[in-house]
Amino acid sequence: MELSVILDTVWILIASFLVFSMHAGFAMVEAGFTRAKNTVNILMKNFMNVAVGLLLFFFVGYGLMFGDSAGGFVGTNGFMLKLIDPSNTQNFAFWFFQAVFAATAATIVSGAVAERMKFYGYLIYCAILTAVIYPIVGHWIWGGGWLAGLGMIDFAGSTVVHSVGGLSALAGTVLLGPRLGKYNPDGSSNAIPGHNIALAAFGVFILWFGWFGFNAGSTLSASSPAISTVAVNTAIAGAAGALSAMIFVWIRYKKPDASMTFNGALAGLVSITAGCAVVSPLSAIVIGLIGGVLVSVSIDLFDRVFRIDDPVGAISVHGICGIFGTLAVGFFAESKYAALAGFEGVNGLFYGGGGSQLLVQFIGVVSVAAWTLGSMFLVFFIMKKAKALRVSRDEELKGLDIEEHGMEAYGGFQIFQND
Repeated sequence: MELSVILDTVWILIASFLVFSMHAGFAMVEAGFTRAKNTVNILMKNFMNVAVGLLLFFFVGYGLMFGDSAGGFVGTNGFMLKLIDPSNTQNFAFWFFQAVFAATAATIVSGAVAERMKFYGYLIYCAILTAVIYPIVGHWIWGGGWLAGLGMIDFAGSTVVHSVGGLSALAGTVLLGPRLGKYNPDGSSNAIPGHNIALAAFGVFILWFGWFGFNAGSTLSASSPAISTVAVNTAIAGAAGALSAMIFVWIRYKKPDASMTFNGALAGLVSITAGCAVVSPLSAIVIGLIGGVLVSVSIDLFDRVFRIDDPVGAISVHGICGIFGTLAVGFFAESKYAALAGFEGVNGLFYGGGGSQLLVQFIGVVSVAAWTLGSMFLVFFIMKKAKALRVSRDEELKGLDIEEHGMEAYGGFQIFQND
């Protein structure tokens, strides 16, 4: 086996391990941003995202995503890795990398539907997303499908992963409805603070660390000249998002809110994910700064104007910033960076490329949004009619830990809740 193949395989596996670790980050963030009485439920949903997601992606999802294309819309073979020669370890490594991505898309929803969704209903959703919904989008963009043919660039998944997860979260939260006590009869919103901000901060650090595997790993080659640029852009976009979100809420609310600052970092990371290999570091900072402000405005709008209850801000962080990050490629791409990642002659609107790339990015965003929202609204609507979606009022008041799992996250402590 050639040394380059060995190095590439090891690099893909290391990146996969980093992305796998992000599930711990999601679990910590979501547990910290919600109430103590629902901690076990949050942890179980994140844990089972991995278990269900990996298996369903193995049996069905990978074939739909990377199998031979039927008209550019869906793969038709390669299920259960039957087309992979066991001696080709690099292809197995690629499957693992894509599988942890699929599970990541699914786990985004768990925070948005936190504290009121039935556990078995969540498992059904997770299976459908990782087996069908996500892989079809992935085929369009990464599997040689019709959006790839148009020239859409989504290097590490602002749309494929984050928008799919965030828009699925939007469909779920709309049909679930808000948590008890979240909104008053006059429509005003009540804050429901998370029980452990330290846990949330730790989770964000884990996510940020894992993101280097998420983005830089998408080069799929240890010798890619784009790796260093991607890593730098990922680091500074997250930093810029945290800074702009903190400053924005500090000016608006007179306090540097921690939870919004953490979400600002995640917003910067999501925003740079599509273009991390095709933009300059300076552009990455600008994209991160915009993402940090955008997530702050978006979370406020969903809560106060649309009265959509998203306990962790997942719709805004992943859905809205995923859309923005994908469109940002059409503005900020530069050919001298894009060429390093294999995209020849790509320039965004701000660098003399006109609006052609932006138009392709827009078509991709709209198409994926239509597919994801339409299919997931249908899935959650059927689950709601089948009474598989929301727990009862009594179960929600007592907490999902006791009612759904028969245990508490903090045994030996008396937890008081004001509902």
